[in-house]
Amino acid sequence: MSPVVAGVDVGGTKTRVRLADASSGEVLTDLTVPSTGWQTACLPQAAAWLSERLHPLLRQGPEVRHVVVGAHGCETPDQFERLAHELVRVLETPVTVVNDAELLVPAAGLAGGIGVISGTGAIAVGRHRDTGAYLSAGGWGWVLGDEGSGSALVRDAARAVLARADEGAPGDGLDVALLRAFGVGGLPELAAAMSWNGGVETWGAHAPVVFAAADAGSATADAVITAGGRSLARLVSCLAGRGADLRAVVVAGGVIANQPRLMRAFEEELRSLLPAVTATLLQAPPVVGAVELARRGLS
Repeated sequence: MSPVVAGVDVGGTKTRVRLADASSGEVLTDLTVPSTGWQTACLPQAAAWLSERLHPLLRQGPEVRHVVVGAHGCETPDQFERLAHELVRVLETPVTVVNDAELLVPAAGLAGGIGVISGTGAIAVGRHRDTGAYLSAGGWGWVLGDEGSGSALVRDAARAVLARADEGAPGDGLDVALLRAFGVGGLPELAAAMSWNGGVETWGAHAPVVFAAADAGSATADAVITAGGRSLARLVSCLAGRGADLRAVVVAGGVIANQPRLMRAFEEELRSLLPAVTATLLQAPPVVGAVELARRGLS
């Protein structure tokens, strides 16, 4: 029987696991579960969280020869190595850990390039074209960064609305859209709700109202989206300046994949910064990249 490999995509919202035939790539098992409870502050706990979800799958059929995990929140090679070590200990099978954005390029069937995620968070990752060293830009979280992500777009939309109010400028629809989305009656209540009633988990869910406001004619919302797209393109430019492999730029994430305005802003800025580089919106689920990396690891 052909060896079996496992690919895991741990995202900010959901986790997808696939078992596949290592030779043919045929999918044997495909499971999606919520990422509720996932965190990387304590890597032994992260390994325990993953093992609870993987053990039933890994033990029900042929021996799994290699597991590749794309892990949201794992940002450095040291974290990759430490989490892999913890997983090997509990799963008793070879494990490779990468950032979840590293799954995008192999998921697109490509050998190298930069992966850009715009979902709950935002990050760009790649490898140095000569040394293969891991490179990343962005991904600093909703408090300090993540521009171009769902949470940051809502945060920046609220800031723009509040700034207009400070200036005495009338609203242009984005203010009303945010008030309705958060179920509050005024801007002070909006600021309070966003400050104290949850964080990124609640903010990102309201990103569609920013795009709807732009579609309805809000120049403020349009400016926020354009700035977000430009920020994502600048992450790619940062990696290019640090020597990243630029053979491809592959984009994915629940926000940019479903919002053409953001993708257009990203592409326009990317053409301005790196005219020879073209971005591709990933059509396959990122877990395909985890399976592909696991298959390559056996060759």
